[in-house]
Amino acid sequence: MRHDLMEILVCPLCKSRLELKVDREEGAEIAEGSLTCTGCGEIFPIEDGIPNLLPPDLRD
Repeated sequence: MRHDLMEILVCPLCKSRLELKVDREEGAEIAEGSLTCTGCGEIFPIEDGIPNLLPPDLRD
């Protein structure tokens, strides 16, 4: 995931702003980390550079 994606991403549940936590970067890409909603507090993982923005009950 690229840093500039943060400009357009919002929480899929409540549409609030997301805060980025980076655990690992590969060049300009965020490889591992998480996105935390500032509204509802839900945490969405970033794995292998892909943010998983599915609601918690639909993740595996």
